[in-house]
Amino acid sequence: MPRSQGWTAVEMPDIDGQTVIVTGANSGLGYEATRAFARVGARVILACRSVDRGEAAAAEIEREVAGADLSVRELDLASLSSVRAFADGFDGDLHALCNNAGVMALPRSETTEGFETQFGVNHLGHFALTGLLFDRLRETAATAGDVRVVTHASGLHERGEIDFDDLQGERDYDRWEAYAQSKLANVLFAYELDRRLGDSGIDDVTSVACHPGYAATNLQRRGPEAEGSRLKAALMTVANAVFAQSAARGALPLLYAATAPDVDGGDYVGPGGLLNMRGTPEKQRSSERSYDRRTAARLWDVSENLTGVTYGFTEKATGETP
Repeated sequence: MPRSQGWTAVEMPDIDGQTVIVTGANSGLGYEATRAFARVGARVILACRSVDRGEAAAAEIEREVAGADLSVRELDLASLSSVRAFADGFDGDLHALCNNAGVMALPRSETTEGFETQFGVNHLGHFALTGLLFDRLRETAATAGDVRVVTHASGLHERGEIDFDDLQGERDYDRWEAYAQSKLANVLFAYELDRRLGDSGIDDVTSVACHPGYAATNLQRRGPEAEGSRLKAALMTVANAVFAQSAARGALPLLYAATAPDVDGGDYVGPGGLLNMRGTPEKQRSSERSYDRRTAARLWDVSENLTGVTYGFTEKATGETP
């Protein structure tokens, strides 16, 4: 796949006045992406479960980036009513939606609607959010041109399988398998959205997937902390310090996917260094399972049924005869 030849955030285009939503923007990759978007003039909506933490993050960025245009909105991806409230309360243009927030390797728990938390937050919450904002994306594209939906996956999607017989891990649950399934769902969703856009003749909304490699964030500690294991949390902290790249470097694939002019629908962007775990972003191939169109279409239908959110594509886009 073609490389981006050492691309960094310095090469982001000026997007002054454009509106970007970043989910999970108060820490880690979302925080670094928000800071980078602010530096190139974007109006950034920090979509955060905790408004207090979001406002603290925004204040920190505003101290560093003169003239940063930031606003904080509550969004709990573990609650479809919160997702709907966020979408209903959003007004105006939307040039990029960055589906970034996520949870990793948690002991089994459930969202408000009873979905397994990793599948519910990482996939279903973002599926619903994108669908509920879809008209905003299309309306913006009609006047502004290229509009993007960027879904943050993980290299661990390669271990994932979609278990339609036990999607919620009710019969058999392994926290890492559940995480891998949710991340494979992210990639399948990004590709299926791209296909349905193309089949509907919508060429000014672009759907892309990306992954950060191994980046040092709080995400790695949350699973052990939820499990109550101080030892595992400490080991994760050491591993981050020794092996991981910084969160700022880890955010580069998302920033590239959201702004680089050579990005096409259905691309998968990740770091091009050692084992695709670190380095500057490049276009890559995802796992073979992620290109399974039948699985992607079935997952889409299941996601619509579970969330109650539909995108209003034409009949042709669903594979039916017009």
